[in-house]
Amino acid sequence: MAEANAHYYATRDPLGAAGDFITAPEISQMFGELAGLLLADLWVRAGRPGKAYYVELGPGRGTLARDALKAMKAAGLTPPIELVETSPVLRAAQAALLPAPRWHDDCTSLPDDGPLLIVANEFFDALPVRQLIATDEGWRERMVAYEEGRFVPVAGPLASAAAIPSALRDSPPGTIVETSPASAAIAEALAGRIAVQGGAALIIDYGHQSSSPGETLQAVHTHGYADPWLEPGERDLTAHVDFQALAQAARSRHVKSFGPVGQGDWLRALGIELRAATLAAAAPERAQEIAQARLRLTAPDRMGSLFKVLALVARSWPDPEGF
Repeated sequence: MAEANAHYYATRDPLGAAGDFITAPEISQMFGELAGLLLADLWVRAGRPGKAYYVELGPGRGTLARDALKAMKAAGLTPPIELVETSPVLRAAQAALLPAPRWHDDCTSLPDDGPLLIVANEFFDALPVRQLIATDEGWRERMVAYEEGRFVPVAGPLASAAAIPSALRDSPPGTIVETSPASAAIAEALAGRIAVQGGAALIIDYGHQSSSPGETLQAVHTHGYADPWLEPGERDLTAHVDFQALAQAARSRHVKSFGPVGQGDWLRALGIELRAATLAAAAPERAQEIAQARLRLTAPDRMGSLFKVLALVARSWPDPEGF
């Protein structure tokens, strides 16, 4: 999964009608604006500390960053832009849209001399997962084999029970459990930075509230579901985010966590209805488009429930709105 996605993102812009999928920032400016206002509000109530940095993981074309930074500027905050991005194609798109961003291959090189205001929207779902399957002999890790001209999943060696969430270790044979050590490690690293430097992180993605069994590995191609075992590197591979595991990893570094809450409830709490009404009043010819975008972002049968928001905040900072 890691190898396939590294090639996939390095060789194309996957967003938009001509790509494979669309994300919330591309649906409406309201999404990025409200995320930016939440972070700016935290910064103001924390005493407007100097040298705060805007950090985004997997920033796509830079659309969310553009909208968030515009909202931050209205609140008196103009932070330097730090982007964790490895794709040369997407770096070029971000450079065309944002003023003087700095890029990082991973989180280790992020600035360490000021608070970090972090956004990770649809970043963790693309990180690699491990799949473990319960058998009569114990838990085995699912591996990848190449048989008869295609990749297939096969049962691999016995896995340590410590790799299975404690509540799921007695599951019956055939049960599949997904874990993402890479995701937990990044959440813990970000939390460690926030705990020392101050700041907050917003993690927005689709996934489940608590650790639960089941396979969620999937592929997306031309805005539809596709076989994840075909054409690796040519389709977006994702898996649902385990928000409970992320929160547990982050709290080990002594930060406060809030949520996860549904994206729809979160956006409504931050005032998306008022923002939509303001935009529609300023551009009546776009009123229907704006209403449809708001509905797509917030309705339970669209992105409102499946997508969730988790906030990590330094203990010395105030609690965030929207949770």
